[in-house]
Amino acid sequence: MTYSHFDPASQNRVPWNFGAMIGPKRPFNQKQIWAIRLFLDREERTIDRALFDLAFDCKLRGCDLVERKIGDLFYGLGIRTRVTVTQRKTDRPVQLEIATDARVSRLA
Repeated sequence: MTYSHFDPASQNRVPWNFGAMIGPKRPFNQKQIWAIRLFLDREERTIDRALFDLAFDCKLRGCDLVERKIGDLFYGLGIRTRVTVTQRKTDRPVQLEIATDARVSRLA
């Protein structure tokens, strides 16, 4: 029985991801989170800081988070405390609370 010439094992090739770490990544620790927040404050990237704080508060997927509009977070001159989001993956509405860190991070 012969081997196919398309079989990488027969050609002694190394897979492209050999030695790479696979699986879920570790979450940020508190020191890394505050380092990112200080960097965004120092660079005066207020929208990025607000998205970063909101991402940690609500634990949404990236596609659902970036899809939010400013009008979803504001009412008049104030910032909402709760927002209802329909998740793209599950098509279910989820109500989330915006913590004070995200509200204080100068969304406007």
